[in-house]
Amino acid sequence: MIYWDLFLGFLKVGCFTFGGAYSAIPLIRDVVRSYGWLSDEILTYMIAVSESTPGPIIVNLATYVGNSQAGFWGVVLATLAVVLPSFFVILLIMGVLKNTLKNKYVQAILRGLKPCIIGIILATGIYMTLHHYVPMTANTFVDISALCVAVVLITAAFRPHSLQSEDGFLAFIYLSIPQEYAFSINARSLTTAS
Repeated sequence: MIYWDLFLGFLKVGCFTFGGAYSAIPLIRDVVRSYGWLSDEILTYMIAVSESTPGPIIVNLATYVGNSQAGFWGVVLATLAVVLPSFFVILLIMGVLKNTLKNKYVQAILRGLKPCIIGIILATGIYMTLHHYVPMTANTFVDISALCVAVVLITAAFRPHSLQSEDGFLAFIYLSIPQEYAFSINARSLTTAS
């Protein structure tokens, strides 16, 4: 009987949750409290733990409640129940999109959206770069090697065929340099040297 309750309770959570994990918390609370599986205090702790562990909060909570109530098979059923509705919705959407993507008007819209997406990503990258590298205060450090890799990667984005293999190699080299050997310039030394 507990298996059926776990499956139906978390199937309800999976079916009627829209807007992300935080909008699912009240529904999870109602399901967990109606069956008497967890107290509010333990549920609050489990929400905190679910946020700090990798994976979606809803799946983590379903896994924990399933384990606490019915062991391994409770984990399997609760997690499966919370994921199944989304899985079927995605399958349905992909079935519809498969034929829709062949439409010449939809392809024209997608071709028009690509430069917009590239512009948004590029604008965000430029903003973050300028925000972190340009305001030189006394305690600001400029990591020259990171700046060089960023320039190479931006160049590779505009010349995709010429630098595809080199940018991955350069990122590997940059990430393999130990921190004590990384090239950094202290902004304070720049202001005192001039």
